[in-house]
Amino acid sequence: MKPLVHKHVIIRAEVLNPPSDENLVSQQVRTLIDRIGMRLLMGPYAKYVSMPGNRGLTVASIIETSHIVMHTWDECDPAMLQLDVYTCGEFDPRTVFTWIEENYNPVRIDHKYIDRERSLKDIPIESPKPVNQHRYTTKELVDATYAILNS
Repeated sequence: MKPLVHKHVIIRAEVLNPPSDENLVSQQVRTLIDRIGMRLLMGPYAKYVSMPGNRGLTVASIIETSHIVMHTWDECDPAMLQLDVYTCGEFDPRTVFTWIEENYNPVRIDHKYIDRERSLKDIPIESPKPVNQHRYTTKELVDATYAILNS
């Protein structure tokens, strides 16, 4: 039996393409769980909240070794994404950063990577640098494509 390791990455990201589709984000979270080598037990459960001032999507998954929870707020510009990945198994948090880059077009990613085995010790890891070169939202790209096709 492998020893438990109690690793926790907490991410705050500013993103240009926040999730809004409950089914799509559930599939995206399943992909993340596979990539970090974890096993899904329940979920993902996703729900979009339309309350003004708190509009956005929340998704939660129970994995064999703990949980993954993400909250987004899409009323601000750029949108805010908060992601919590806690597991008693080994994983590379850079995989999570890459997943965010592939799905949500971040302009900023801040994080804490913590060893919770005996305390809340920070684990140093290089901060990710968002790979996007353009600050276009999906809606802006769709609108521009529509305008070109109909001109």
